[in-house]
Amino acid sequence: MKLHELQPHPGATKEKKRVGRGIAAGQGKTAGKGHKGQKTRSGDRTVPAYFEGGQTPLHQRIPKRGFTSPNRKEYIPVNVGTLEKLFEDGAEITPEALSQRGICSKGDLVKVLGDGELKKKFTVKAHAFSKSAKEKIEKAGGTCEVIGK
Repeated sequence: MKLHELQPHPGATKEKKRVGRGIAAGQGKTAGKGHKGQKTRSGDRTVPAYFEGGQTPLHQRIPKRGFTSPNRKEYIPVNVGTLEKLFEDGAEITPEALSQRGICSKGDLVKVLGDGELKKKFTVKAHAFSKSAKEKIEKAGGTCEVIGK
C-alpha cells in the first residue's frame, strides 16, 4: 500500500446535494423546502423548540403558585446511628469533624436526627437537634450543644 493509493471505503462519502438547479436535477423549484412558510425562506430563521407559533407559551398560561423564602436555612441531616459508626467513645463531634469524614461540606448547617441506636458517649456540637436525638445522646451520657450560625 502506498500513500497515493489511500481512499475511503466505497459508500463512506457522499456527494453534496445541489439544490435549486432545475426540475431535472430532482431538487429544483422549492429545493426540498416545501411551499411557503417561515422555514422555506432564505436567511437564518430557525425556530426554537419552545416556540408555539405566536400562541401564548405554556409557561405563561400556567398560573404561578407558591413562595420561596429568601431566608430559608437548609440543614444537612445526620443520624445518631451514623455518629455511632463513625466516631469512637468520648469523641467531640463538630461540623468540622463531620466534614473531614465526608458527611457534609465545610460551612454547612448540621441537624442531628434520632434514627439509630447510640451506646457511646459523645459531646455533640451542631446547629440543631431533634427531640429524639437529644434524648438518645443524653441517655447515653453525652452532651448536646447548639452552635449558632
